[in-house]
Amino acid sequence: MKYRKDRYGNEISALGFGCMRFTGKLGRTDKEKAEKEIMAALEAGVNYFDTAYLYPGSEALIGEVFEKNGVRDKIKIATKLPHYMVKKYEDFDKFFNEQLKRLRTDHVEYYLMHMINDADSWRRLVDLGIESWIEEKKAAGKLQQIGFSYHGNADAFKELIDAYDWDFCQIQYNYLDETSQAGRTGFEYAVSKGIPVVIMEPLRGGKLAVKLPKQAMQKFDAYNKQHNTRMTPAAWGLSWLWDQPGVTCVLSGMNSLDMIIDNVRTAGKAEPECFGEEEKQLIADVKEIIESKTKVPCTGCRYCMPCPKGVDIPGIFSAYNNRYIDGWLTAEKEYVMCTTMRRNNSAAHNCIGCGACEQHCPQHIEIRNELKAARKKLEGIPYKVAKKVMPIVYKY
Repeated sequence: MKYRKDRYGNEISALGFGCMRFTGKLGRTDKEKAEKEIMAALEAGVNYFDTAYLYPGSEALIGEVFEKNGVRDKIKIATKLPHYMVKKYEDFDKFFNEQLKRLRTDHVEYYLMHMINDADSWRRLVDLGIESWIEEKKAAGKLQQIGFSYHGNADAFKELIDAYDWDFCQIQYNYLDETSQAGRTGFEYAVSKGIPVVIMEPLRGGKLAVKLPKQAMQKFDAYNKQHNTRMTPAAWGLSWLWDQPGVTCVLSGMNSLDMIIDNVRTAGKAEPECFGEEEKQLIADVKEIIESKTKVPCTGCRYCMPCPKGVDIPGIFSAYNNRYIDGWLTAEKEYVMCTTMRRNNSAAHNCIGCGACEQHCPQHIEIRNELKAARKKLEGIPYKVAKKVMPIVYKY
């Protein structure tokens, strides 16, 4: 296993274990299976385990496994505060203490604001006193480092980065998401500020591992044959990230021993700047094949922004395109997170058709028409249901 360092020089395994969901039969978690997988990863050198208050049963499960096997001193726990459920100062302790109890520990190494997508949401927490709460917990050794996980756009990401002295951050980033969400722009901005970056969704929920177009698979197969290698599509996606020196840890939701073995093997070989021009071109070719299926040729350049009504045009087009690449469920999830779970709603229905955006688009996209098409596909019944079941978010 290769290790990289956090802001204070602590070693973090290049491969982290994403604990959002563990698998079993009939949709139920198989605790025995999960324990074997967790311990196999730990024994292979993985020391960073990522969970959250809202991951069903996750904190309690890993807390039980770590205590049972007496390995708490060998691992680093990252978990997340559901900040959107916090209404008063006392709620910080309410959630945090419950998490410590679930995790069967007296401290957490890495604590994140879960899915905070703009600086306004952070400022709301500041008004509630979170900065003094963080200082108090750090001084008491209850938490060591503070960060946030993010699903918004690059501009809002930069503003959030500058809003506080963060110890680290976590973003969705992969070779298909260079220009969506925080993207390469946000990633490089965080790195320039000296903030370690943890990567989530490195394989687009497995889409870059098992659901690639046939032509993309042929590209990988041809390279492997020519160089006598056996790199899987997953290995390529992970290695693309580890090639970048600013990447501190890449999370993988590993739910089989085979997956753990393959990812650990890849992590053991991956070094910063390990890609040559041939490897970079291969990924570019695969990306081009995938993107050929997109509906809107948006590059995420953001020349169309800001919209006078706050519509997140690039974010909407990213979700719309993903509907045809990853499927409707993934697209709906991205759309809700990127446009609706924010202090100020930035969904397509806010467009008034002024056309200001189209004057600046270098791709000459008919943005107004495409926003209508995106709204038709993305703001159906699932979107309306999601909006109704998140009333707390919409109070902000």
